[in-house]
Amino acid sequence: MNRFKEKVVMITGGARGIGASCAQRFSEEGAKVAILDIDLYQAQALADNLGGLGLLCDVSDRLSVHVAVQEVINTWGRLDVLVANAGIYKSWPLSEDRMEDWQRLVDINLTGTYLSCQAVAEQMIAQRSGSIVVMSSMAAKTSWPNSAAYSATKTGAIGLVRSVAMELGPHNINCNAVCLGHADTEMLHEVDRSICAENGWERGTFIQELMASNPMKRLATLEETAALVAFLASDEARFINGQAIEIDGGRIMS
Repeated sequence: MNRFKEKVVMITGGARGIGASCAQRFSEEGAKVAILDIDLYQAQALADNLGGLGLLCDVSDRLSVHVAVQEVINTWGRLDVLVANAGIYKSWPLSEDRMEDWQRLVDINLTGTYLSCQAVAEQMIAQRSGSIVVMSSMAAKTSWPNSAAYSATKTGAIGLVRSVAMELGPHNINCNAVCLGHADTEMLHEVDRSICAENGWERGTFIQELMASNPMKRLATLEETAALVAFLASDEARFINGQAIEIDGGRIMS
C-alpha cells in the first residue's frame, strides 16, 4: 500500500515503542515522517533511518510543541496527520499523597494531547484537510485498583477527541482515539517488573496473567496497533470521526 505518498505525518513520543512502530508503518506507506520526542538522540536516529525528521519536543510545554510543529511545516510545507502518542504510566494507591505524580500524568497524557491538537489545528484548517489520531487506553473505558490518575487522563483524552472532532469536522479534519489494551511494549514490561518485584513473583507472571484474562490469550503487537493508527489516518477512514476504538483482543468485552 502507498496510502500516504507525499503526505506529512507527525508523531509525538515517536522515538520508541508504539510511536516508532507507527513511524515505520507510515514511512513504508510513503509518508514523510516527523518524529517528536523528549529523547532527541533516539528520535533523530530513527528519523535518519526512515529519511524523516527527528525533533526535540516536550509535549507538556506549549512553546516546545508549537516550535516543533512549525519546524515540520517549514520543512515540508504541510501537515496531514498528527499521531498524539506521547504518554506515561504511573500507579499508586488512592490513599497515598502523590500530587507530583498526578500532575505529571495530567501534564503529559492530557495537557500534552491538548497542546498537540491545538498546535496542528491552524495548518490543517488552512489546508482544509487532516487527520488526528490520539492514543488513549482501555483504561479510559474500564479501570483497576491503583490507577485512578492514569484512567482519568486517558478518559479525558477521549472527551478531548470528541470535542476536537466536532470543532474541526467542518474543515474536513477527523479526530479519533485508539484505546489500546495490553500491548507488548517496554512500558508494560516495566510495569510487570515492578508488580512482580512488589509481590515476590517471578518476572513475567503479571504479563502471563494479563494474557490469560484476554479472550485471545495474548498481547497486542506493535505492528497491529500501528496498522489501526494508519487506517484511521487514511482516506479510507475519512468519515470515521470522534470515535474511541478498542484494540484489546476483546478484553473490555470480557
